[in-house]
Amino acid sequence: MYFTSVDSPLGPLLLTAGPDGALTSLSVPGQKGGRTVQDDWRPDPGPFRAAREQLAAYFVGDLEEFRLELRAEGTPFRTRVWDVLDTVPYGATTTYGEIAARAGAARAAVRAVGGAIGANPLLIVRPCHRVIGADGSLTGYAGGLERKVRLLTLEGAMAGSPAGAPRKAVDLGV
Repeated sequence: MYFTSVDSPLGPLLLTAGPDGALTSLSVPGQKGGRTVQDDWRPDPGPFRAAREQLAAYFVGDLEEFRLELRAEGTPFRTRVWDVLDTVPYGATTTYGEIAARAGAARAAVRAVGGAIGANPLLIVRPCHRVIGADGSLTGYAGGLERKVRLLTLEGAMAGSPAGAPRKAVDLGV
């Protein structure tokens, strides 16, 4: 496992990649379930050149869609949920119920969908921050609600203040 740290407006980001160079995780400090460097990991910024460049462009507002090879391990259910997350456009929000329906889960599975979203190992590049409650409220985010607000504000999906409500919801075709 390779790793590097990338400075960002959200604090230092810990990135990991497998031997093939595919990004396997992106964690923020204090993240619930976030990764921490292990003794057998190898520090090497080489596999992360594209991720570093794309993250820098994203944080200055010049990139709306990441084009990185991702390889996150999860159950088939989590993988389906993460695939749906990848379809939520920049600057938009969606709900857990919409994600559940698109992932082929019953509306009653919203808690399970929330668990899968909360287990997303690729914060920012897999946009779990774009998922909100059915009533428009900002719900949990493994990286912390303050970071969720900052990301949604950066993308223009939220009014300028942390108390503002999300502005643009998207229907994923459910």
